[in-house]
Amino acid sequence: MTKLTAISFAAATGLLLAGCGGGQKAPADQYKLITDDEASVTETTSGKVAGYIDRGIYVYKGIPYAKAGRFEEPQDPDPWEGIRSSRAYGPTAPQAFRTGWYSDQAAFSSNWDDGFAGEDCQRVNIWTPSRSGKRAVMVWLHGGGYAAGSGQEQPCYDGLNLAKNHDVVVVTLNHRLNVLGYLDLSSFGEKYKHSANLGMMDIVKALQWVHDNIASFGGDPSNVMIFGQSGGGGKVSTLLATPSAKGLFNKAVVESGGANLTMKTPEQSRPYGEATVRELGLTAATIDKIKEVPYAELLSAANAGAAKVLAASGQPAGRFGAGFPAGPVMDGDFIPYQPGSPEGMAISKDIPVMNGTTRTEFAYGVPEDVKTPEGLDKYLNSVYGASKDAVIEAFKKDYPDEPLENLCYADFLFRPGAVQQAEARVKAGCAPVYNYIFRWESPVMGGILRSSHCMEIPFVFDNVALQNEETGGADVDIELGHRISSLWANFAKTGVPSAKCMPEWKPFTLENKECMMLDTKSEVRNNPDGDLLKVATTSLF
Repeated sequence: MTKLTAISFAAATGLLLAGCGGGQKAPADQYKLITDDEASVTETTSGKVAGYIDRGIYVYKGIPYAKAGRFEEPQDPDPWEGIRSSRAYGPTAPQAFRTGWYSDQAAFSSNWDDGFAGEDCQRVNIWTPSRSGKRAVMVWLHGGGYAAGSGQEQPCYDGLNLAKNHDVVVVTLNHRLNVLGYLDLSSFGEKYKHSANLGMMDIVKALQWVHDNIASFGGDPSNVMIFGQSGGGGKVSTLLATPSAKGLFNKAVVESGGANLTMKTPEQSRPYGEATVRELGLTAATIDKIKEVPYAELLSAANAGAAKVLAASGQPAGRFGAGFPAGPVMDGDFIPYQPGSPEGMAISKDIPVMNGTTRTEFAYGVPEDVKTPEGLDKYLNSVYGASKDAVIEAFKKDYPDEPLENLCYADFLFRPGAVQQAEARVKAGCAPVYNYIFRWESPVMGGILRSSHCMEIPFVFDNVALQNEETGGADVDIELGHRISSLWANFAKTGVPSAKCMPEWKPFTLENKECMMLDTKSEVRNNPDGDLLKVATTSLF
């Protein structure tokens, strides 16, 4: 039972009990779960599944879409006899321990569900208003880079409200991550030639499963949108240049996911696999023993090997340290071209894309004293040095209605990539791109979260109240969630993001660089941060 269901159920129970003494009665059985097999059973290509019905929405969880041995390509799942119970989330991909639990504030606002890990993690979850009909399908790819996360990671990933309020079918999924999904062992023979892209191959297999099965859940296999945030956005960008994914989706949304216009080549990725094998004490002759290594030992070896590769090459560690840099590889086969190349762009030329970022993304580590003139000046000097005055001037030009303090929290990590991706697709003559900045700021814990990374997700899923630890759950913000989720759902249905009480969202052009500023009062601005991006990114990078 979800948090809101539990709360509402308690309230309804109180009203019913009050009715014993003549008080007001709640609507009969408003929150009753229907769990009988017969009520929800439906057919898949592998066998029958039964879920449950919650507030009129059919819910199915943990359905296998594939099976795979370690470092092997995904295959169709084994068929089953009878009816498979599909009422609980399946295994999540094995991953490193989430250290974020040690931050009380992060643990409170994110309220992660880490589930239980298992290498048999290729599962889908579905929310649908009906098992009949032809609804638009929204397939969510979770964040966590390519190393962590799951399709159930945060409360706001729950698809019930999105399906119920917007008459769409919502799908979330798990796939292989980190060393199991992206370790390049292609140096060790043909059987490992795709090991660097197994996580992406899982996702393509999931999309094939959706294409073959979603009609049994009331979805239209010819009208599928993929959307994802952070690492999920990166996966969406990668799929736009993946030939085997062509025809399996026809709209795409990249939320805080980077452009992914270039990716590693085998020459860059193979050293990590080779170093991992050395750390494990294996050789080309004994390589197959890697399939039996305990997962924790395998991940530790990959991280140790990565640190040595980086040290030997003189490369700086990534943003999240010197651990194994999981991610897809342009291998010339599964991903034959760099995504930003003409050939890569041509694969998804006809697919409309919506992309954007939050206003402040990773706005952590800024000292409190920036609220004073002296502290602000000291901080800006430390970040921008000799370029400080030019950056300040650009900020005041682009954001004249904001205090200078807000410059300290501006995002220059994801925003440049979103603009680059939009520009590249327009230059390549692709279908329209709709660009956004999510500007709304959370009031939670005195406003420390601002419009940080992941903040738009509760709004996109119409779950502002469900994840009120992050949003605050005020009525006005719940209403904003209704509007923003309408934009995403209508984009899934028609390829154009539109919603009542929202301005017309114009496609991105090279001349105007139109951008929807999503906030309590949303508006479209032309090139809203062009001067700031130009000056600040030159200074920082």
